[in-house]
Amino acid sequence: MRRFGLAIISIVTALTLAACGGTGAGGGATPAGSAPASSAAAPAGDTLVGVAMPTQTSERWIADGKAVKEGLEKAGYKVDLQYANDDIPTQTQQIDAMITGGAKLLIIAAIDGTALTSQLETAASKGIKVISYDRLIRDSQNVDFYVSFDNYKVGVAQANALLFGLGVTDKDGKATGKAAKGQDIEMFAGSLDDNNAHFFWNGAQDTLKPFIADGTLVVKSKQTTIEQAATLRWLQETAQKRMEDLLTSTYGGKGTGLKGVLSPYDGISRGIITALQGVGMGPSIKDGLPVVTGQDAEIASVKLIADGVQQSTIFKDTRKLAAEAVKASQDFLSGKTPEANNTKDYNNGKKVVPSFLLEVDTVYADNIQSLLVDSGYWTAEEVKSGVAK
Repeated sequence: MRRFGLAIISIVTALTLAACGGTGAGGGATPAGSAPASSAAAPAGDTLVGVAMPTQTSERWIADGKAVKEGLEKAGYKVDLQYANDDIPTQTQQIDAMITGGAKLLIIAAIDGTALTSQLETAASKGIKVISYDRLIRDSQNVDFYVSFDNYKVGVAQANALLFGLGVTDKDGKATGKAAKGQDIEMFAGSLDDNNAHFFWNGAQDTLKPFIADGTLVVKSKQTTIEQAATLRWLQETAQKRMEDLLTSTYGGKGTGLKGVLSPYDGISRGIITALQGVGMGPSIKDGLPVVTGQDAEIASVKLIADGVQQSTIFKDTRKLAAEAVKASQDFLSGKTPEANNTKDYNNGKKVVPSFLLEVDTVYADNIQSLLVDSGYWTAEEVKSGVAK
């Protein structure tokens, strides 16, 4: 994962050198080239920033934590980075300790977006700014900024990938007019306590509903609500079990007729694929494995895409996300307000949180090289092996 750290250091170094003309986080979909941070951004070396990440069971969160930490340290801050292993009490205790330990700012990727009200009240009472990282913290007035991707568009992109894989549309989302009617699909959602899961679901549903309504697609299980499709903690094993149950209850135990599965995350996708292959489907799409979508460009899934097993994934460049978190931190700690590019869509139940949203890309087998290898996100060797170096 060393490349993530090097990339973010390069971004922050460039921002710091250019800081004399900046006004904080800038607009545009490529933050590495957007407006630089302010000239006051270089802090005293004893300024502590607390960074709370949800888990180390997903390689993307390891990469996020490493990139944020190295970017902040390059900018001159001390960093307390903690992972909570998807345990809510552990994360609340870690954040309490960061506050007690003198953190001047908190960057939090919450496990449960509703479970941190007490910690955020304490932070606010001490003048500590809070940046919600990728997962929106809910039900608190004391969230100062949100950095993420356009999560509704992530869901749209996942649905479009599924439709493309089924021959319903082309890559640009235009109907082909050649798709067979009555194609059976199933749908999975993320963890209900993660606000992003709802945005992914809504974007996907708004895109798929016209094709379900006209009979092109059929959700054979009739499990069409987010509550029915949810996967607690985004766990691969949970997704595999649900897919196995659906195969037994709805598809005669063999998956007969199932053509596609909407999956919101690569770990869930791998669980789904394991279940499908377990009843003799596949081993690849060309051999009859249903089309399965994904998200996060995890290396194990990128290999599956290259091998024709998983159809697609949504690439969220966490190097750029970490860079935005660092820029927002620099602004807050120098007494400035980070510049948002969305001030209307992310209501956390108590307030609309000013947000900076990044764009995403859809990865298929034919653009792994251009999107992931050429950009340095993964190497060709890692794609071939499916293992991060």
